[in-house]
Amino acid sequence: MGRKPTSVTVVLGGDTLVITMHGLLSAAEKALAASPAGAAQLQEFHHQLFKLSSDPLRKEIKRITGLEICEVAKDKATAAVQVFSGGTVVQVFLLVGSLPADSWEEK
Repeated sequence: MGRKPTSVTVVLGGDTLVITMHGLLSAAEKALAASPAGAAQLQEFHHQLFKLSSDPLRKEIKRITGLEICEVAKDKATAAVQVFSGGTVVQVFLLVGSLPADSWEEK
């Protein structure tokens, strides 16, 4: 959507990858999220957006980790997206396998 988050946190634990993007929602989206109906609409919008545009992210996860994202059915990744009214979006992926803790090094 052309907006960059103010910060991103990535956590890998076992076979679960969590990407948290802070400050991602526009002012209009934050206002929409203030009501339960608007929050549900925003959640569905971001879920659909994620489904349609996650392929480059899936490829980058595979490139970095060497692991695929689990598939539950053809073209449906085992992933979840949660949108919070303060502007934070969280994406959770279940990976095929896990990386040993010593495979990551600080750079």
